[in-house]
Amino acid sequence: MTDEPRAWRVVLETIERDLLEGRLRPGDRLPGERALSADLGVGRSSVREALRVLEVLGLIRTATGSGPNSGAIIIALPGGGMSALMRLQVAATGFAVSDIVATRLVLETAVAADLADADPRPSLEASVALLDVMESLTLTDAEFLALDAQFHLSLAEASGNQVIAATMAGLRSSIESYVRAGAATLPSWTATAERLRAEHRDILAAIETGDAASARSTVHAHITNYYAETDLPPHRAVDGPEMAPDAAPRGT
Repeated sequence: MTDEPRAWRVVLETIERDLLEGRLRPGDRLPGERALSADLGVGRSSVREALRVLEVLGLIRTATGSGPNSGAIIIALPGGGMSALMRLQVAATGFAVSDIVATRLVLETAVAADLADADPRPSLEASVALLDVMESLTLTDAEFLALDAQFHLSLAEASGNQVIAATMAGLRSSIESYVRAGAATLPSWTATAERLRAEHRDILAAIETGDAASARSTVHAHITNYYAETDLPPHRAVDGPEMAPDAAPRGT
């Protein structure tokens, strides 16, 4: 096998193409490093480099160890330009958790109300599919919350407003980071996950029945209740996809 300096691009482009053409979807797991290396004819170091890039881009979440929850899980589809710029901003300076939450409340409550008011109503197929994946009890908290962030992004994308969708995509790493840090403080992840699943379904139900006021209030409560439950310091900075060592999520 060759391991040329740009061999990792072969892996990256293959996975991105499979995502764009529908052969891979959020919730799917990638083959292991050894299998990808053999299938694509590149060295394992190139596979690891490609997976690191995909994780920084917010397309996969990786977990170390062995067993059914190890490896890389697809959490998003490839996105566009403004999100990349915002990820650079987060990497450079970080955002305060309270600012991220406040921004989510402005954007996501408006998105939910607009979706409920829309005529004809946009397709929510992608959001429904994500919730179906999140029903699995074998997901770790990190995987669940990565899919949760993608669910909220999918609603923004369904709105058809490209600026809002790109802004949400750019904030995705920050959102996922603070919710993962908060998960480590919860008395019972299982109970919280069950509540979040129910709230996700309530959000979709309000949108699908055209109840804009309920859609807005349900999203508002969903975001603020989790933030209050985790009791994270409001001025804590969030750096991007990886949290500081003291904020690493616990396994389930």
